[in-house]
Amino acid sequence: MARKFLYLVAILIVLGISGLFAFRMFGVQIMRAALVPGVAFEAQAPLSSDRYRDKAMWIARPDIAGNPALWTPAGASPATTRGAVAVFYIHPTSYLNRAAWNAPLHDAEADERAELFLRGQVTAFNTVGDIWAPRYRQATFGAFLTTEQAAHQALDLAYQDVVAAFDEFLREVGPSRPIMLVGHSQGSLHLARLLKERIAGTALQRRIVAAYVVGWPISRTTDLPLMGLPECRGPTQAGCILSWQSFAEPADPAMITDVYDATTGFNGQSRRGTPMICTNPLTGAPDSAAPASANLGTLVPSADLSAATLIAGKVPARCDGRGFLLIGGTPEGINSYVLPGNNYHVFDYSLFWANVRADAARRVSAFGAR
Repeated sequence: MARKFLYLVAILIVLGISGLFAFRMFGVQIMRAALVPGVAFEAQAPLSSDRYRDKAMWIARPDIAGNPALWTPAGASPATTRGAVAVFYIHPTSYLNRAAWNAPLHDAEADERAELFLRGQVTAFNTVGDIWAPRYRQATFGAFLTTEQAAHQALDLAYQDVVAAFDEFLREVGPSRPIMLVGHSQGSLHLARLLKERIAGTALQRRIVAAYVVGWPISRTTDLPLMGLPECRGPTQAGCILSWQSFAEPADPAMITDVYDATTGFNGQSRRGTPMICTNPLTGAPDSAAPASANLGTLVPSADLSAATLIAGKVPARCDGRGFLLIGGTPEGINSYVLPGNNYHVFDYSLFWANVRADAARRVSAFGAR
């Protein structure tokens, strides 16, 4: 399967089945029909952290050949020295098959998509430290399109793999090295839970440089107080949480808010109407606005989708009142692979890749100065 830079997400399947007009009119319904598994959930034995001592259980780690986390786009300087931080990255959903609720640990198509996500997201952090990205039995894409119990079971199974990988990561990096946590979408769902259950209130909390919980809604009132770290309030703050969800305008985030408002937060209270964390990646601060001129570089794909170039000054960003990050109209060069409601979810990191790179460096400096 030819390697391409742009993410071959579920929308490709949808467009192939339905055509663009039908997708725009009935996108969510079509996606559910095409992607929600029609089989029962299959319980599987948990993985021990020892399993992750096998290098084959990692998409990226500093001691494997051909480490994809070292990729750098044209227009950016590659890392020249080894950073002091250890970065733990949980990739978003790359398994689209409806034949099972959880991906196998090795699936050629899912693995390739996961690596593509890695290149477009966590490579922004490769100047601050070593990147560790585990394989895990992720829940399939369709698990996010249904309220069936099987979806919750699939996500729990995936989370347990993440915990096992994180425990081995901690063993490998040692007891004192600073840690940066990075996730996206399903990865951020698991990261939020990891913060609540394994980091908040522990000595490990003091080692966290920052947590990028991107592409997943985090309630300021029902989630954040139990996640152990405060929201980042400025660009030079360390030991804090960043989160954003990108939409072009006119934005229709109903697909997010309908589910968000119907669920409870970590404190057991309803999330309905509560504000979400919205960090503007162009400013490093919440609830702010910045023009396109503040964008240091967006990853823009080549015509044949085989590569990407870093182009500055193309995409503005501002947080709206509810907590969504609005990027104006359709970004130049990025007008495909958009989810219903003008949702640029797939591009949450790549729209602001160079700013994220600079943000991470600032927070590492701030952490070292504490």
